[in-house]
Amino acid sequence: MIKPIELVIFDCDGVLVDSERIAARVQVALGAELGWPLTEDEVVDRFIGRSHAAIQEQVADRLGEETAAIWAARFEELHREAVDADLAPVDGLPEALDALTLPTCVASSGSHDKMRHTLGRTGLYERFAGRIYSSSEVSRGKPAPDLFLHAARRMGVDPAACVVVEDSRPGVHAARAAGMRSLGYAGGLTPAERLEGQDTTVFHDMRELPVLIARM
Repeated sequence: MIKPIELVIFDCDGVLVDSERIAARVQVALGAELGWPLTEDEVVDRFIGRSHAAIQEQVADRLGEETAAIWAARFEELHREAVDADLAPVDGLPEALDALTLPTCVASSGSHDKMRHTLGRTGLYERFAGRIYSSSEVSRGKPAPDLFLHAARRMGVDPAACVVVEDSRPGVHAARAAGMRSLGYAGGLTPAERLEGQDTTVFHDMRELPVLIARM
């Protein structure tokens, strides 16, 4: 028997805040600067939805540990500058949150410091304060299920009664591995076909979210 939804778990980057475009732009620039030319599509495929540690590991495998450390430091600096200049909530997200009546939380590959900054810059932090979980709190990041299971446990909800709102392939894979339903937001950088799969509904407009959840 399918359980009614009791908790909505939001990814942060690309779902709450329109930061994935910024991150991809910065990663492409760093690749050109440090010796690993990447297209935006390659960045989406390799990096989007993954933790900073997982990204740094990929860079180290390609360019060495020293360059990976420089890359990570430069990314943090350039990303913060771009966020301060350009960041906004995902289009339609504030209206969707206003219409939701279920409990919510955030579970992101980003660090707590990063989320305090991005959610704070967009006026969203207080909506989720005390219910924000980072991959730094678990041993394995997405696509492993650990982070979403951790969030459900902390919120006191059965994984089968959770729905995850994600915009990346590692994110929807993590939701499936956790035994959760997912809503794949294809209004950002990740193509819809990369989000499709079992127990996942793909959508393109964040304003649709409350109706989609109500139908589950």
